Amino acid sequence: MQHAIYSTQEVRVRAVQAVLDGLTVVQVAKAFQVERTTLHRWLARYHAQGGVDGLQRLPGSGRPRKLEGLTSEQWRRIVLTPASLYGFETDFWTSRRLHQVIQQQLDVVVSQRTILRRLQEAGLSYQKPEREYFQVDPQVRQEWLETTLPQIRRSVQEYQAVLYCEDEASISLTAFLGKTWAVRGHTPKQRVTGTRGTVAAMSAINAQGQLLFRLHEKRITSAEVIDFLQQLLRHHR
Repeated sequence: MQHAIYSTQEVRVRAVQAVLDGLTVVQVAKAFQVERTTLHRWLARYHAQGGVDGLQRLPGSGRPRKLEGLTSEQWRRIVLTPASLYGFETDFWTSRRLHQVIQQQLDVVVSQRTILRRLQEAGLSYQKPEREYFQVDPQVRQEWLETTLPQIRRSVQEYQAVLYCEDEASISLTAFLGKTWAVRGHTPKQRVTGTRGTVAAMSAINAQGQLLFRLHEKRITSAEVIDFLQQLLRHHR
């Protein structure tokens, strides 16, 4: 026995149209994974009500769905509004925050699972944001691309140079603990050092993938940068 799929308005219309175009009920029922009796019922509703309007989903006999009054546009308007405007510390929305706001704003008791279903139905998904640095100035960036970058390329070509990209960073030695499975009610423990510290790293890489780096136990100053550049020159006389 085939497993019937959840039928949308589009599925019902396409199935009925396929029969009207000359395919048999058996063929269409198999293609759309529905029972033949179901397809016959769709055809009867189509002819009885004069077209596709008869294929609209009939109201169910159970309890009415909650939050039906909120349209997809209203859900998106809430999610695209910074959560900080609703009193939260950050701009990001979680299902828990939305659950709290919806219950307070609409004075309705609803499960968090219902919130998740309505968000999905509105075409929304839980995503990790991309970083967009507020220091970025599009005009300055465009000027750099049009003026500075061509000068760098001409210098590389004129002197047959090797172009490196160099930067410094401070690496924390604080232990990082990931998640693991454990017996409920018994949180596992992992021995770590209580000593805090950092390592300063300086590195440079070119387009061919050649990498040079140094580690320092102290803060990097101009003297360390100059010495590192001299190391680069020793590799590329």
